[in-house]
Amino acid sequence: MQAPLREKNDIKIFILYLMRNVGYPLDFPNINDIVVQDGLVNYFDFAECFAELLETGNIEEIKSNGESLYRVTEQGRQVADSLQSDLMMMIREKSLRSALRLLSFKKRGSRIKYDYKERPDGGYDFQCIIIEANSEIMNLTFMVDNKKLLDRIIYNFENKPEIIYRGILSVLSGDINYLIN
Repeated sequence: MQAPLREKNDIKIFILYLMRNVGYPLDFPNINDIVVQDGLVNYFDFAECFAELLETGNIEEIKSNGESLYRVTEQGRQVADSLQSDLMMMIREKSLRSALRLLSFKKRGSRIKYDYKERPDGGYDFQCIIIEANSEIMNLTFMVDNKKLLDRIIYNFENKPEIIYRGILSVLSGDINYLIN
């Protein structure tokens, strides 16, 4: 896995790059989600760098229906365009795909369902489903060895379905190949 970004300038360029390429204003929680979701930036570094970008005028706050949204300014666009080559192309593209997928997942109002049944051997059959626009985009059933693991899986599926979906899709498409020998 790629090491996290540590240099403040790299983190700022990364934030500007993602926000610029999403193409529309976002609220702070969504910006946080798209920047930290792949583990390249931790939350504290993100919050500090985001505040500095806001303070220096590279990002501006706009109000929409009483909600604070943020967008990249012209100055921020110039910074992102002139310095983005310093970030590895692969990191930028992969993170942008992840960001757009997460925002799309939230915007489309995706829903989840799950069910499980105990097996005679003490394990569980677990089924998880993600529904979008009344169509199943994922329906997966697998066996879980014990209740403790089942509880962890349910917790993660309820709280991070878009990450579960993205992870499964990445493994199956070969984007994450370090798990496959």
